[in-house]
Amino acid sequence: MKQPNAAHTNILFALALCALAVLLLYPSPAPAASAQSYFTEGHAAFHALLKNSRKAKYRSNWEKVEKDFTRCLKASPNGPYAPKALYYIGRVYEELGARSGLKSDFRRAVDYYGRVLARYERHGWADDCLYRRADIYARRLNETDPARLDLASIIVEYPRSDMRAKAEAMLKRLGKYDWAIAQVSGSAQASGPAAAPAAKPVRQQPLASKASDPSGMAHLDVVRFTSSDEYTRVVLELDAQVKYRYQVLGPNTDVNRPHRLYIDIQDARLGHDVTASTTVADGILRSIRTGQYSKDTTRVVLDFLDMQDYKIFPLQNPYRIVVDVYAPDGSAPATTRASLGPRVEEPHHTTADSTYRPPSGSKQMAGSLLEQLGLTVKTIMIDAGHGGKDPGAVANGMREKDINLKFAKLLGKKFEAQGFHVLYTRTTDVFIPLEKRTAMANVQKADLFLSIHCNANRSRKINGLETYSLNLAKSDAAVRIAARENAVDPRAISDLQFILTDLMVNSKIKESRDLASDVQSNTINRIRKKYTVKNQGTREAPFYVLMGAKMPSVLVEIGYITNKTEASRLSSDSYLDHLSNGIVEGVLAYKGKIERYAMN
Repeated sequence: MKQPNAAHTNILFALALCALAVLLLYPSPAPAASAQSYFTEGHAAFHALLKNSRKAKYRSNWEKVEKDFTRCLKASPNGPYAPKALYYIGRVYEELGARSGLKSDFRRAVDYYGRVLARYERHGWADDCLYRRADIYARRLNETDPARLDLASIIVEYPRSDMRAKAEAMLKRLGKYDWAIAQVSGSAQASGPAAAPAAKPVRQQPLASKASDPSGMAHLDVVRFTSSDEYTRVVLELDAQVKYRYQVLGPNTDVNRPHRLYIDIQDARLGHDVTASTTVADGILRSIRTGQYSKDTTRVVLDFLDMQDYKIFPLQNPYRIVVDVYAPDGSAPATTRASLGPRVEEPHHTTADSTYRPPSGSKQMAGSLLEQLGLTVKTIMIDAGHGGKDPGAVANGMREKDINLKFAKLLGKKFEAQGFHVLYTRTTDVFIPLEKRTAMANVQKADLFLSIHCNANRSRKINGLETYSLNLAKSDAAVRIAARENAVDPRAISDLQFILTDLMVNSKIKESRDLASDVQSNTINRIRKKYTVKNQGTREAPFYVLMGAKMPSVLVEIGYITNKTEASRLSSDSYLDHLSNGIVEGVLAYKGKIERYAMN
């Protein structure tokens, strides 16, 4: 056979190189084809799941659908199916949020709709992303200004959109129609430090840790407080995570200025609905003042009438800065008390005029001593977890918020029959922020705080009862449950544990642990007289709803709503009756122990 000469070999080598270059410059269309198949598969699975209410209850099924769209993106990240895949991932998280009630799911949906808008502003589905995002802002996250801006964007930038009529109708319902249109069209004029920025909104929707303001500034949207003559909790709610610093200033009697605590919130602006000054005058705070200290710093000033101690800590989802303020105790220096103005002393209670009566056979002054030490248990606040727009866990055709409320009322009647004074955080289906629930107990001077919840787990086999007190989480299970009840990502719990180490100094940690132990053991003993139930024991975790409590407080998980057997029991009046009797017996056992301790 004739051997090829060198020239021929060089020509063949050159042709091979050219072929390789063509392949590199013009890759195979296979990835686009696979992207299409992944999208088609995910699209079909998504709509099938929407129609199957039984399967749609489970998070794992939605996560399988998300994987199809994620594969589509990986196969062709810049191909024609990429914006559609991003849109449907947003739809997946929106559907998850509607079932879980978790704001974190809605935030993920908002993020993915924003990715479509940031990368494919003129795509045919961009207006759909704007409308769905606006609906989440308004109905799910209670953030009306971003919703208004999204709706206005549809009207101004997509005038021929099939979503325009719906956008106009929703924007009119939300109000500030002209303001929103002006913002998007770029014709708004600032009218003071509280005015919204005139810059046109950018198309990229930020994550929860970033501001929704086009300038990148966070907004201080809400300033609320719960107060009494001994305790006040002030909450500053923002639309993004921020950095802040604070300082206490001493009184200046020359100009009649009391103690002041100011908080400077960096890279933030005042929201439109925040009042410049709010009069409190509750025996601790005189007023709360807000203002735009500089173009990028919002200042909040608390003017104290009386002050002993304070704590400041942040909470997530939504981001808020919580300030707890405590009045001076009887040992406060007279000069300090006088400098803050006259104060009417509370009448001293003796055993004779007290409503408390010591147990038979106790020492003469035992009742007075118990009251002075704060060791009486007369008033119990019962907190029915979740409520309103927050359904809690949803499984087996049941909503946690409904079970919690029904059981809380039943439990309250049992306590009243034992002579306790009972208070409730809610008696109807309303939403109450987690940090407000403990504040309500502090303000009304409850002796115990019991928060009622149902548990949930991805595994339907998990079951049993458990009782939590406030402390650092010591297990993955405790972290998971705290994250679910706090409505935050489990990764946020590590930051919360760091904050908690400072807050625990004045908390009733040991007393709460003892209360949890008595409630858990007595409830298990009572239930096991008729039912087989797993004892999950007592645990500790950093629950928002327990933080800052001035009294022993526990969170009781009365069963797993995701377990068929326990879900069935939780709908049974007989079972709930046994369960409530066990909790009452646990509280009575705890009450007896502290009374015996005080009298020894």
